[in-house]
Amino acid sequence: MEQNNKNQNTALLVMDVQSATVKMLKDAMPFINSITKAIQTARSNKIPVIYIVIGFRKGYPEVSPNNKSFALLKNGTMNLDMEEAFQVHASVAPQPGDVIITKKRTSAFTGSDLEIILRSFGIKHLLLSGISTSGVVLSTLREAADKDYVITVFSDCCADMDEEVHRVLTTKIFPRQADVINIEKWCADNKI
Repeated sequence: MEQNNKNQNTALLVMDVQSATVKMLKDAMPFINSITKAIQTARSNKIPVIYIVIGFRKGYPEVSPNNKSFALLKNGTMNLDMEEAFQVHASVAPQPGDVIITKKRTSAFTGSDLEIILRSFGIKHLLLSGISTSGVVLSTLREAADKDYVITVFSDCCADMDEEVHRVLTTKIFPRQADVINIEKWCADNKI
């Protein structure tokens, strides 16, 4: 998998951009447009696009009743079509050659083989995007920082149901451990 030198050892993580999470956004179009631009730019620069999805076995044996986030799924109180809910949103669907990783918790690393895939590709720099900023993005950023990855967060390729939480995370918290930029700047810097 050849890449230009500037982006060597880099991968774009598209996290939890699944039908159910996209439906939770008030206005999904700006987010979808930004993340589509990120995916297209990554592909044109031969940067691997790795999709991270949440998924469970039938009956949710992986979900503890102590887990407030996922217990709602197990109890059936979210009223979701689970097959549709866990599919990557059609507007940013994976293409042949993209890697899809299923995780069992909030962080992209927890309960998945992400670290094995990153090692096999020689990835040292992660470009983070996804829903939600306060969920998968925050948890993955923290764990990736502890694992000594170089991290870039695309602020407009992340979304949260709470816009103020998104703002605080991307302007005050994330910059402590990552570069935070918007997709227009990154695309401009990575024109072929």
